[in-house]
Parts: sequence; C-alpha cells; structure tokens
Amino acid sequence: MGEKSDERWKGKAVVELADTNTEVAWSVIEDFCNIHKWMSLDTSYQLEGTLGKPGLIRYCASTIVDDVEKTPTLKWAKEKVLAIDPVERSLSYEVIENNMGFKFYVTTLKVLSREEGGCKIEWGFVSDPAEGWTVEGLVSYVESSLQIIKKNIQLAYNTP
Repeated sequence: MGEKSDERWKGKAVVELADTNTEVAWSVIEDFCNIHKWMSLDTSYQLEGTLGKPGLIRYCASTIVDDVEKTPTLKWAKEKVLAIDPVERSLSYEVIENNMGFKFYVTTLKVLSREEGGCKIEWGFVSDPAEGWTVEGLVSYVESSLQIIKKNIQLAYNTP
C-alpha cells in the first residue's frame, strides 16, 4: 500500500553517458512511442496524436509476475505528451490512465550536455501518492529504468 499523505511525491534520477553525444540520447527519448526498445516493457505504441507534438498518446504495457503467488499480471498505462522541446532536449508527459495505482503522475526527461563530454539523462517526476508504491520504491524504479536505458543506448551505439 502506498503512503497516505496529502503531499505530492517528487523525485529525480540522473545517468551519465560519458561517450554518448546528446543527439544520440535525445533520439531515444524523443521516440516516445518506442520506449519498449530501450526499457523493460513488453510493448509501447502510438494511440493518437502526432509524433513529436504535445497531445501524442502512447500505450505501454508489461506482464509482471507477483513475487509471492507467481501470478502474471498485465500492468499498463496510457501516457500523454505535455511538452516537447527538441532544442532544449526536454520532454514532459503525464499518465492519463493506468492500472498501476497512479492518480496523478507527471515526468520530465531531459538530455543535458556534460562539460567533460558526453551527456546525461535526467528523469524527474511529480506524483500523488500511489496505491501499491512508496516514494522510495518509485524513485528506485526510475533509477533502475534509467540504468536500463543507459545500458541499451551503449549497446546500440557501441559506447563503453
């Protein structure tokens, strides 16, 4: 059960890709409807809207196996792009429907240059307390998801 609180949860995670340029990382983040290629998701695809524009809606889903009962459950979300800025390399979206316990959830992903070369990806979120989650569990999920994205970018683009 999620924490009971009137305050919104906030969190942020960052990964650094020392040998990946910002354009490469941004091409992954802006490809909103194909995030399943970069994260641990079974599927993601466009439901409506225009690629690269606010209002674009995607469907994402994965089958999760319960640790105790070993029962598979399909977890899904419909997510809508609120803002996308290719110059600033920033994308914000909200969860508009889901079966994962979220009433309100907004994420902003940014690809930033590093002074020493390469780039970093920043994933920040604001969420109402969510049923079945703790804020620490949500931060951990975001951190592990970013690590998976980093690993897959490095594999796809042959960077260490």
